[in-house]
Amino acid sequence: MVNDQVSVGSRVDKTRDLSGLKMARIEKFEDIDAWQKARALSKAIYSVTGNGAFSHDFGLRDQIRRAAVSIMSNIAEGFDRGSNREFTQFLYIAKGSTAEVQAQLYEQMAEVEELDAVIRQNLERLGYGQ
Repeated sequence: MVNDQVSVGSRVDKTRDLSGLKMARIEKFEDIDAWQKARALSKAIYSVTGNGAFSHDFGLRDQIRRAAVSIMSNIAEGFDRGSNREFTQFLYIAKGSTAEVQAQLYEQMAEVEELDAVIRQNLERLGYGQ
């Protein structure tokens, strides 16, 4: 059973049962578990990117922050569009932003691993770590 929008008096009821399954009706995007997790991810990304190597690579820092915010923003916008079709489309966009964040984290991990290898080599040359 799909319930996209139902007029109730002078307001539009945006609750929906997305797949016909028996589930709790969601009345606002803040109630969506995925949005809550995306918000937590965004906060974590802002925290992590404020320190260390991330804080000096302004381009990567800003891009990963925008991608993280995009996840929660697309979930919210899709929900408020009012139709299941549009909500699904925005969920796919949010999923793409999730992959973007993941790829950028891999990039940062690679840079940290390279730096770690250089430090280890220098320490070994100086006689440490043997």
